Amino acid sequence: MTIRSRLRSTLLALLPIALLPLMACGGNEGKVTLLLTDAPGDEIRTAVVTISEIYLQGGDGKGGRVVLRDTPATVSLLELANSTSELVSDAVVPNGDYSELRFVITGGYIEVANEDGASTVFASSADYSGLPAGTQVDGQLHMPSFGTSGLKVKFSEKLTIEGEQKVLLVDFDVGQSFGKEAGNADKWVMHPVIKAAEVTASGSIRVTADTAATVTLPVVDGHQVTLGDFNAVMTNEAGSSERLALTDEDGDGTYEAAFKFLIPGTFTVHLEPPAFVSVTTTPDQPVTVEVGSGRDVASHFTITGATQQ
Repeated sequence: MTIRSRLRSTLLALLPIALLPLMACGGNEGKVTLLLTDAPGDEIRTAVVTISEIYLQGGDGKGGRVVLRDTPATVSLLELANSTSELVSDAVVPNGDYSELRFVITGGYIEVANEDGASTVFASSADYSGLPAGTQVDGQLHMPSFGTSGLKVKFSEKLTIEGEQKVLLVDFDVGQSFGKEAGNADKWVMHPVIKAAEVTASGSIRVTADTAATVTLPVVDGHQVTLGDFNAVMTNEAGSSERLALTDEDGDGTYEAAFKFLIPGTFTVHLEPPAFVSVTTTPDQPVTVEVGSGRDVASHFTITGATQQ
């Protein structure tokens, strides 16, 4: 399963939370908390959606709707990288089996990077309320039926509520969720790739790096390259990547970056040197890592060679 670029290390301030009326949680009810995270795409600079309602669908996929939130929330998806936002807290849900989580999405826009460095904005409508003031809308973002039947997020296994707390982590993969409509340069389509998991703890990957004693990093344009000029890059199974700058906060000479709030799955990690620098490492890059629920996985690279290109 995937990761969520975005806002690299700081937790996003929690969105306003709409709670169901508080009821005593007895033997026939449980509680659900919903967390949203994101896996980004390099081409998308901004991705914003308005979620007007969130509900659980009963096990038969038809009846048994339980509304978890009905207060609209406008969410900047790229700001959820390496963090989570709490959309629902302790919503009271009847005991039973649930097959789907649905998001009613009533608007949105994306800002797409162009080859010349400029950007183009595609919105669900020219007057979408989530647009920053003065934004020029260049094309349409098509969001088929998400404002009516809702965006369906199926669970890998049925969600069973049995009078206890359930925490759901939902990962919105930005890099896989928006695409240009074939033959239409002025229209993009939202075709979300979203995964949901019941979690007791999310996973993380900590990438560390140092240089071999025999290696000196080059000087480029008068600048002495350090490991602080490198990025750690993590890629999920769908091909979406996230970059974090390496830092050495404790000054011990080992640089690191931590990718947090990951839904368990398979990832690859590698170091990305600055422009005009190539390196060799031990182990060879990229490295495949498996992240399990509640696991903190470490991946260490030693730079064994560095040259200026």
